[in-house]
Amino acid sequence: MDNMENNSRGEKSLNELRREKVRNFHMNIDRDDLAVGDRYRELENLDVEPSESLSSYSDDDVREQMRRDSKYQLKEQKKEQKKEQKYIDSQNTRRFRIIWWVSVFLVGAALAIFLMFGVSDMLAMNRPENNTVAISIPENPTLDDVSTELKSKGVIGETVFFNLYATVTKNKDFTQGEYNIATNMDYEAIINYLQSMSNRTDTVKVTIPEGLSVVEIADLLVKKGILSDTEHFLELCNSDYFDEDYDFISAIKNPQKRYYKLEGYLFPDTYECYKNERAELTITRMLNDYETRIYNDQNVSGYSKAVNVRELVKKSDYSLNQILTIASIIQAEAANDDDMYYISSIIRNRLEKGVDLGVAKLGLDSTKYYPYRSKKTVPEDIRKTFKSTYNTYDFNGLPPGPICNPGMQAILAAIYPNSTDYVYFCHSSDGTPYYASTLWEHNYHLSLIG
Repeated sequence: MDNMENNSRGEKSLNELRREKVRNFHMNIDRDDLAVGDRYRELENLDVEPSESLSSYSDDDVREQMRRDSKYQLKEQKKEQKKEQKYIDSQNTRRFRIIWWVSVFLVGAALAIFLMFGVSDMLAMNRPENNTVAISIPENPTLDDVSTELKSKGVIGETVFFNLYATVTKNKDFTQGEYNIATNMDYEAIINYLQSMSNRTDTVKVTIPEGLSVVEIADLLVKKGILSDTEHFLELCNSDYFDEDYDFISAIKNPQKRYYKLEGYLFPDTYECYKNERAELTITRMLNDYETRIYNDQNVSGYSKAVNVRELVKKSDYSLNQILTIASIIQAEAANDDDMYYISSIIRNRLEKGVDLGVAKLGLDSTKYYPYRSKKTVPEDIRKTFKSTYNTYDFNGLPPGPICNPGMQAILAAIYPNSTDYVYFCHSSDGTPYYASTLWEHNYHLSLIG
């Protein structure tokens, strides 16, 4: 009995140990192994060889299947992302369109307002009538300078629109000056008004006396405020700038021998000029006056009928340049109008008979220091060595050109000399002239006047 009971307990203990191992065995099996085991049992029921079944579901197949599943999931995820991005893009596009149209509307409204006010200002629709203001345009003005001055005085209301209009119509060039301008003028009228020199109010009257040289005229113009400096004026007087406009200037044959090409052609007269005007304008004004005086009939004191200098010169044995040169010397030497015709006679006698009479050289004091008036006006640094190429004590005949700008009486005296045999002249301190036909007589006169 005891043995049976012991055997029975031993078997029971053995069975419990086996069950414990089974439990432990199940606990250590992976889920993949269990799946393979289950699949194996299914294959057993289908009478399939275990080796074949296990081979078709190897680790590589499982991994491939997992890769495919992962790729599919990634593809689906990308589709979802694209769909979401497409939605976001459509929302952004919608917002952009709204913002763009709002911007277009605002810009269009602003532009419309700008154009409305600009066009209104351009046509002077809202500016007061019958109101005139004084404006001042500075020297070498820019378009901004002009528009700013116009706006500050109420002539325009929009500088930007005025600048745009002037630029588009190519009317950006303005000159210095003072103007009285109406405030009800449109842009085109304003520009035309400011570009016409005749509308300037800052005018200066200047009288150019007969007998002034180019240098002396330049100094006078600066003194009157017509020119800012003499340099450019003098450069123009010795240039070819005016040749194309005036045939009497282009006809000068020896410009390289002259100190100033335009000497003798700046006609002495009273001119109305502008403050700080361009030297080109000043010279043009004087040359126009010369052309009118020389080429057209003129009424001259002492002549019963109008005279035409150009026609008179054609009938003489001298060129216009020679007549002007003689006239300039007469103007510089004569004490009065009557004296001019005697001095003209003396110059003619010396030019035409001087060699025979032993006075081939004109010997005129007025030519010794040209382009300077006298020795004391020669710059000090060259005074001791200066020699004028116009000095008629050094060479025979006339100098290369006029020594000053003669008036009409001197020009007519050069054309119509008195008929005399005089070849000498001198003046007393009070301007009384003395004429002589011989050197002895001339020296006698000199002894009288001391």
